[in-house]
Amino acid sequence: MILAGDIGGTKTALGLYGEDSQPENPAAEEIFLSRDHNSLVEIVDIFLGKVRPDRVKAACFAVAGPILGGRASITNLPWTVQEKDLSAFLEVSMLKLINDVQAVACSVPILGKDDLHTLSAGRPEVNGTVAVIAPGTGLGQAFLTWDGKSYLSHPTEGGHADFGPGDENQSGLLTYMRARRGHVSWEVVCSGMGIPNIYDYLKSTGKYGKTPTADETPAPGTDRTPSIIRAALDGTSPEPLCVDTLEMFVSILGAESGNLALKTMATGGLYVGGGIPPRILEAIQSGVFMESFTAKGRLKPLMEEIPVHIILNPKAALMGAATEAFRMIRDLEPEPGESGM
Repeated sequence: MILAGDIGGTKTALGLYGEDSQPENPAAEEIFLSRDHNSLVEIVDIFLGKVRPDRVKAACFAVAGPILGGRASITNLPWTVQEKDLSAFLEVSMLKLINDVQAVACSVPILGKDDLHTLSAGRPEVNGTVAVIAPGTGLGQAFLTWDGKSYLSHPTEGGHADFGPGDENQSGLLTYMRARRGHVSWEVVCSGMGIPNIYDYLKSTGKYGKTPTADETPAPGTDRTPSIIRAALDGTSPEPLCVDTLEMFVSILGAESGNLALKTMATGGLYVGGGIPPRILEAIQSGVFMESFTAKGRLKPLMEEIPVHIILNPKAALMGAATEAFRMIRDLEPEPGESGM
């Protein structure tokens, strides 16, 4: 049996897979509210107590944030997760923590047509490098490289690199945010926190009158992103401030997606994951994203060749964690003709 998990600040998804299972079809699956539990070990214990599997042979868990020395602190959750603790609890030697967007990247080779929305078909290179960018709570980035037999996944923390504005309006955003927090990364303007930050900047310019969304005084800790998105995409009476907020967000996302594609030479395609893109698909399809994605000067013809897809499947990270667990087992199997001894 193989155990896989997608560990987030809000929810934790676990899946159990038999030798005949596919990463997209677990034999058993359950979602837990993360904050209702004290640790990942506690959740795993409850899950395995219900499904009562034979001994787990390998496990892989996707977690939000960097993994250093087999240890990770979960974003927006007071948990520290360590490979050694999980290995001891499960009594398995094949266990791995991977970044959550790295896990999404692992799922790309097995995603089907229904899992994707294609913005640009491009001309993909066979076995070319694949890049993944995922705006959600943060801005995750990862990529895949071909080793001659299969794709290998690689995490990055590129979302924390310095934000580079693409026009005068975005330069104003940079100045505004720098005065409030010093370092301004791409994540600050291109994630769940990015949409309210852009909204507040545009509102501060004084170019917009009062709007219902702008007049709201949300309770501390309230996420304003959903209300801004709804007001921007309101088919009857969209709010101009919210419309411009979403347009700038999409433009910034397109620019940084293009940057990632260039830095990794993603001739196999650029995939946009995360929780936000499926919710704003209408805005992404407007053309602003692809304009920013391809606006790379002399390399615009290259950018037009790179396929661009939006990942629609919310279980991509769990699928990717399962794929990585299956890979760990496969890598231990002897090649044809070898004795295995």
